[in-house]
Amino acid sequence: MGGFGSGRTAGFGRDKVEHSRSIDVNRLHRDGCLVPGWQGAWQWTRYGERIAWIGMRTEEANRLHLSYRVRAPGADWQDVEQPVQIVRVPCRYGGTRPYFICPGVVNGTICGRRVAKLQGAGRYFLCRHCYRLAYASQSESEWDRALRKANTIRTRLGGKAGMDGVFAQRPKGMWQRTYDRLVDAAVQAESQANEAFEFHAARLLARLQEPKRNRGRPSRNRSFWS
Repeated sequence: MGGFGSGRTAGFGRDKVEHSRSIDVNRLHRDGCLVPGWQGAWQWTRYGERIAWIGMRTEEANRLHLSYRVRAPGADWQDVEQPVQIVRVPCRYGGTRPYFICPGVVNGTICGRRVAKLQGAGRYFLCRHCYRLAYASQSESEWDRALRKANTIRTRLGGKAGMDGVFAQRPKGMWQRTYDRLVDAAVQAESQANEAFEFHAARLLARLQEPKRNRGRPSRNRSFWS
């Protein structure tokens, strides 16, 4: 990546979207922060305490200005001023929806993607594509995906995550057929998770036992390259 926002400053890069700080244009819109003349701050918290913040001001209806400081390991703090363009797309049933226009430059080409979030995975706030960030769910195993689906359904029904618990009673206002469909989907997902776990456990056990089966067999001369 080269040009505006190019490169990952050492220590700032992240592999997953969930591991980087982000700003959400929809949340800014809901909070009335995209009105010309607005000025304030965006902050990130952990356990109720602020861990980072940036200054913001809306200069025009189509432009947001970010002000913040960054520091690479072993270096001094540096001030960053970053303008971000905003476009508003008409909705089907009236009104408009705002989007950021990513200002990143990749191999000399301006990104210009229309996105709802910008990630602070480097010196500048850019889209996840410019930083090559992936969602955590994209690296999940079959067991993880199935279990996450089942847990999502369990919590949606008002219960707790985990296959060892009973399903919560049908929430008030939910149709019985909807409740039954969700329970069936959760049971099926948990069954898939069990099958995936047993499959991987069997493969692991086979690998552990393989040296024992090969013990005592005459060795074969094999070339490293084939």
